[in-house]
Amino acid sequence: MKKIYIIFVVLAALAVSCTKNFEDMNTDEKHPTEVPGVTLFSNAQVALADQIASTNVNVNVWKLFAQYWTETTYIDEANYDIINRTIPDNAFRIFYRDILADLKEATRLISLEKPLTDEEMVIKNNKLLIINILNAYSYQRLVDMFGNVPYTEALDIEATITPKYDDAATIYTDLINKIDEAINGLDESYGSFGSADLYYDGNVAAWKKFANSLKLKFAIHLADVNNDEAEVYAVEAAPNVFTSSNDDCQLIYLGATPNTNPLYEDLVLSGRKDFVPANTIVDIMNSLNDPRRDDYFDTITGQPEYTGGIYGYSNSYSNYSHISAKIQVPEFPVKLLSYTEVEFYLAEAVERGWNVGGDAESHYNAGITNSILEWGGTSSEADDYLAQPEVAYTTASGDWKEIIATQFWIASYTRGFLGWTIWRRLDAPTMNIPESPESDDGQVPKRFTYPVNEQTLNADNYYDAAQAIGGDFMSTKLFWDIY
Repeated sequence: MKKIYIIFVVLAALAVSCTKNFEDMNTDEKHPTEVPGVTLFSNAQVALADQIASTNVNVNVWKLFAQYWTETTYIDEANYDIINRTIPDNAFRIFYRDILADLKEATRLISLEKPLTDEEMVIKNNKLLIINILNAYSYQRLVDMFGNVPYTEALDIEATITPKYDDAATIYTDLINKIDEAINGLDESYGSFGSADLYYDGNVAAWKKFANSLKLKFAIHLADVNNDEAEVYAVEAAPNVFTSSNDDCQLIYLGATPNTNPLYEDLVLSGRKDFVPANTIVDIMNSLNDPRRDDYFDTITGQPEYTGGIYGYSNSYSNYSHISAKIQVPEFPVKLLSYTEVEFYLAEAVERGWNVGGDAESHYNAGITNSILEWGGTSSEADDYLAQPEVAYTTASGDWKEIIATQFWIASYTRGFLGWTIWRRLDAPTMNIPESPESDDGQVPKRFTYPVNEQTLNADNYYDAAQAIGGDFMSTKLFWDIY
């Protein structure tokens, strides 16, 4: 028996040795099987764009929260039921697993590359800094969704599978520092990702403008928390932000699946009729005789006027205006940050007394005009619209916050998270209350509640985070939402 055992051990050792030698002989060291860092960067770009664009209520309800759209038959999400489909869990998972994890791994792999020339070294550095910019954009979105989130201990399962939640304001500060490092470190004389960059095709100068525009956005979000600090950020960024729609950060989708805009999949390929424009936006645009209505909505046979479904109530698809066919084409782009958005931030910055150049009215007009033009309108239409007393900056009703917020919100149609955030920051325009709101206070939510999985799998850190922000409720305001 002992001899048999010895023979078995020897044979096993030989098998392991042969297997190892076989693997060695069949490993192509010049062409590793590990996914390249540039590919992971591209994957993260697609995952981020898809999450922003999607209207699949399992992962994205922002067009509903912003009251751009409302539901027809199934109205749970328009009534702020985010638990039944575990929507926070799904969004949380997409950001950490599909976006931030890929960006982190892309950083690791690109950091391991061995540049042979000075030029290759600069290109490598540009790549790493661009990843940091997109990382900052993604984390800001997470913070603006939940509040405190895992940050310093996130995405390191070797260290911990139960990461702590970092203070949201502290995360903001660190992200701004990363943006500054990128702005100061990017070398526009050299390239970066080339065609693997699905937003800017490797254009480093474009990424630098994006970083400055993102920094301005951070500053605006911090304005009510620390005006002096926010002003410094804004003044530093303003000279180098977007100056036309040519600078927009966007992903332009392709005409064939699986590379189409998720809206095309949700609204056309699915064959479903789950959404109609909400009366919230339709009524406001009707009252202003807005020239973008025929770009945002389609009328239905026998009903020449634009009519929105009652927000948060059951609406017959055949009785209300429809979502414009323009939005439902497979190539429809998704914007992460736009020139129109930047102009409204600059208008707000001037009103706050910051020296960012220009006057509030000019920036306000530029934001509105550019929005109309990029939807296919004319300069004449924009001029006529701005001439209306209800729209003109000096005569529109309300204080500057309400005036800017209303037009900014209208211009952000299709970008639900931005529209919802405008309302959260500036408390305008007036939103409707749905039939049976599931939010704890019966109002429009101020944040997502934390994922249910975090309550069970990361309980201690979850409870610490919930206590730190003032309770894990949809009514709990984020740190920058103090009014």
